[in-house]
Order: sequence, then C-alpha cells, then structure tokens
Amino acid sequence: MNRKVVFIPGNGGGSPKDNWFPDVKKTLEDNGVKVVTKEFPDNDLARASVWLPFLLKELEVDENTVLVGHSTGAIAAMRLAEEHQILGSVLVAAYHTDLEMEKEKQSGYFDKPWNWESIKNNQHWIALCASQDDRWVPITQARHVQQQLNCEYHEYKDQGHFGGDYLKETFPELSQIILRNLKVSE
Repeated sequence: MNRKVVFIPGNGGGSPKDNWFPDVKKTLEDNGVKVVTKEFPDNDLARASVWLPFLLKELEVDENTVLVGHSTGAIAAMRLAEEHQILGSVLVAAYHTDLEMEKEKQSGYFDKPWNWESIKNNQHWIALCASQDDRWVPITQARHVQQQLNCEYHEYKDQGHFGGDYLKETFPELSQIILRNLKVSE
C-alpha cells in the first residue's frame, strides 16, 4: 500500500515551509511515512474550484492518502472527502461557516450544505484539533464539526490558530495522532 500524507495550508499560506509543516514532515518521514508538501496555487483565496482539482490531479490524493488540513485547508479536506475516498484526515482549526469573512465567502467552500455522513463514510478515521483561544475560529465552530463527524477530538486552551497567528515551529501531538492512526488503518 502506497500511503502518504498531504499537507493543505490555510488561505494566505501555502508554503511547505510554513510553521510546523517542516517539523511534522521530518518526524513522519523519520518513521517511514511519505509526506507531500507543495506550494498551493491561488493561496490567497484558496478557492475550492482551484484547490480540490489541484489535490486530486497534481498531488494525486486517493484512498491511501491522509490529508492534514490547517484552517481553510481543513475545509478543503472535508469538501474533498465528501466526494472522494481517502484514508483519513487531521483537521486543524476547522470550522463549518464562512465566519463572516469575505475571503471565506469567496472561496466557494460554503456555497452548499455539508454532507457530514459522506465525509465520515469516505475515510477510515478523522481527528480534529482546536483551541479555545483561536482568534479567528470560535471554539463553538470546532465543537460543531466534532459533533457532526463524531471523530477523535483534541481541544487545547492555548494554541491560538496553530501558527496562523504566531510562529509555531513544532506540533508533536499532530505527528503522534497521524502515526497512531496509520497503525490502526494498516
């Protein structure tokens, strides 16, 4: 089985060198996991019409792929899982509405209702990481997503937007979530 992990950044990001991506990538690769990190196109608006095809065609996301999505990247991971089989996902700072933010409204991810059952059924496992002090994503958003997906949930008090609002160079908990779940899905 050719399993791999694909990182999906938040809007405004897009670099494989952002925040904790390099550290988590190194930890996973040290444990024999293939990791794909690539500069995303349209990284300011992160439109669904650009990112979902990019994930499928360029990064070749398939049923052996774990998606690690941060912020808008988590939204992209959920929308992709609505219609495509993946191995699993880790959603960091996920939400379910446009948060009354213009860029989120323009992204196209919130133009239709969520199909939570398809998101769950199209993957073996889902983990969600949220923080009570995230200045962009209210904790009620992440709690709602967790309730809908009935997934593994990690709520922190002091992680903010997990690097979207400060320099967060490591995220060992995320590496452990992935490694543990990869063993479960063997």
